[in-house]
Amino acid sequence: MRTATTIEASGMPHWRAGRDFVVEAEKIGLDICWVAEAWGSDAPSALGYYAACTDRMLLGSGIFQVGTRTPIAIAQAAITLSNLSEGRFLLGLGASGPQVIEGLHGVSFARPLARLRETVEIVRRVFDGGKISYSGREFQIPWPGGEAVPMRLSMRAEHPIPIYLATLSPAMLRLTGEIADGWLGTSFVPEGAGSAYFGYLDEGLARSGRSRADLDVCQGAEVAFAPDEDALREMVAARKKELAFSLGGMGSASTNFYNQAYSRQGWADIASEVRERWQAGDRDGAAGLVTDEMVLATTLIGTETMVRQRLRVWRDAGVTTVRLYPAGDTLDARLATLARAIEIVREIGRSQSGQ
Repeated sequence: MRTATTIEASGMPHWRAGRDFVVEAEKIGLDICWVAEAWGSDAPSALGYYAACTDRMLLGSGIFQVGTRTPIAIAQAAITLSNLSEGRFLLGLGASGPQVIEGLHGVSFARPLARLRETVEIVRRVFDGGKISYSGREFQIPWPGGEAVPMRLSMRAEHPIPIYLATLSPAMLRLTGEIADGWLGTSFVPEGAGSAYFGYLDEGLARSGRSRADLDVCQGAEVAFAPDEDALREMVAARKKELAFSLGGMGSASTNFYNQAYSRQGWADIASEVRERWQAGDRDGAAGLVTDEMVLATTLIGTETMVRQRLRVWRDAGVTTVRLYPAGDTLDARLATLARAIEIVREIGRSQSGQ
């Protein structure tokens, strides 16, 4: 497995902290750093900055929200970042959700599947370097009825740019298998991933005549090491409100892809009640419904032995890149956690290859 992490630049205590984290993460051997934008800082600006500060590590957008930029603007940013990083850029795209797209950006969230598919189609045409002429349900280039003619960008992609999709719903997972180079997943329980995720991904892969070997499965979770069982109980209890927010506060009252993902993995009743309580303003009550099992099954939190065992389970389930969110109250602590996790992943890889 390769190792990765995700940061959101404005989520750091200051801008230098983000830079320092990325630079040090490269030194300790991290393979990929994904940069999120969510509802904070934009990803392209931070990615350009981090590209100038690093030499080896791959950098990816995790994610560009397709409803907030035209496909051409996405392609321009991707080519720019790929060229200036000398081929170290991965383009991660996703539909986001109605709260961010409609509530923050004032753009309709209708037909996200068609928008994502057409965006990828147009972006790949731009990468190929030709003039862009496209007629779809969501996008028409050039705009019909005007005097414009098809154009091409004045710059070219100097390196291949893999496209990853961040998806959770069955239809979006099928699309990912069909058209993407990689999947950015979350809310992942390896024991239930076959029916919740991989079945749909495999359907999409079959549509395009591909197999699982053609898709980088990049799955993420928090990693934290507990020195003993008492510390582990405290860690798990502290994460319950965070999980309750994902189940109840992400998306809108009726559309929450995280909630749906947990429901498909055996927690439908709990996920439904957590959402109801969270939406009603009972945040503590919602967190109180989250079980220890839900936290431990979808994270890499535990003693070192537990984390090593879970990483083996992730590998055996089909994860090819593990995205680590290291715990820690300080930059040094997060880096120490990350370094420890990277070494465990390497050990697992060496044992698998018989070295």
